[in-house]
This record gives sequence, structure tokens and C-alpha cells, in this order.
Amino acid sequence: MLGFELYWSLISKARKRVGRKKLSTEVRGLILRMVAENPTWGAPRIHGELLLLGFDVSERTISRWMKRAPRDPQPAQRWRVFLANHREGIAAMDFFTVPTISFGVLYCFFVIRHDRRRILHFNITKHPTSSWIIQQLREAFPFGASPRFLIHDRDAKYGTEVPAAIRSLNINAVRTSFESPWQNGVAERWVGSCRRELLDHVIALNERHLKRLLS
Repeated sequence: MLGFELYWSLISKARKRVGRKKLSTEVRGLILRMVAENPTWGAPRIHGELLLLGFDVSERTISRWMKRAPRDPQPAQRWRVFLANHREGIAAMDFFTVPTISFGVLYCFFVIRHDRRRILHFNITKHPTSSWIIQQLREAFPFGASPRFLIHDRDAKYGTEVPAAIRSLNINAVRTSFESPWQNGVAERWVGSCRRELLDHVIALNERHLKRLLS
């Protein structure tokens, strides 16, 4: 019996340790430093930089540590000052999706003014394209009634054509930071109100029905 216990004790010590490898203090420090000094970098970019430095760390691990990085309060303060100082000259645009009774997806595009929280324009489509978005902007700002600034996120649907069209309307396009919906808070709050007060209680049948509900 004693020999059996000794045998398994030796086997257990010889086994390789399993589980996630602990990240060194040096690598953790590098990740946090890169996040602080380069706020626009995502996990893929930091992963590439670490590989160049000879550190083989997965993107998933980097993403986990990026969430723990302390944030510089200065950019947020500057953004709030910008919104407060130019409130009357700011509009925002955004998309949100609505499922239909036939399991389809509709895209609702809207433009909202910051000063009075007034919807300037909205429309609905199944297939949003950059040319369709540009047409919506022309309808939202007719006869030179354009704001000074137009806030929007980094949605791939905008491509390069939409920012160019915004500039052609003599509007300053202001893109929000990556994964920062709070920077477009006026638009996000309106979407939240639509969902809580209407869309959570009614199922849209089609584009025409949804447009009538939101009108």
C-alpha cells in the first residue's frame, strides 16, 4: 500500500501543470502602457506590437487585460466640454436594428439635433448602403439647414463615401472613439426610449408598418 501511494505521488509531481499560463508582470505592464499611450489601438494592434517585441500572447488575453487598464479622464472631460460649448450646432446620426415578425431585420437610420433632442429625419431599409445614407443626409439637411458638427460612430456602412458627403455639405464630421457609445449619448438615449416605450411591446410587420409606428 505504501509503495502504491509513493508511486502515484511521483507520477503526480511529474505531470505537467495544466491551465492558463500566468502572464508576467512585464507583459501586463506593456499592455497597460500601450492602452494608456495609444487609446485608439485595439487588441489586434497591441497583439502585433507584442509579437514584434518577442512576446507571444493571445489576443483574447490582451483583450481581457485591456478592460482592466485605467482610463485617462481628460479625453472624457474634453468631450463633455465640446458637447456643452457647441450644443446648438451639433446633430448626431446613427442606426439601430428592428426584427420583424417574419424574422427579418430592418435598419432604422435617424438624425437628431442635440439642442432640442428633435428628430430631423429618419428612414428604414433592409439594405443600408453608403449611397442610401448619403441620400438620407441630403433630405435631413435641405437648403443649407446644416449643423456645424455631425457626430457618428465608426460603422463600416459609412465607408469613405459618407464622411466625404458630410464634408461636401459644409459639416464637420466628428467620429466617436472605438467602443464608446456614450460619446453619442443623445442618439443612444433616443434609441433606448424607442425600445422601452414602443418596440419592446410591438412586433414590426414590415418597413411600412415600422415607419408608421415611429412617425
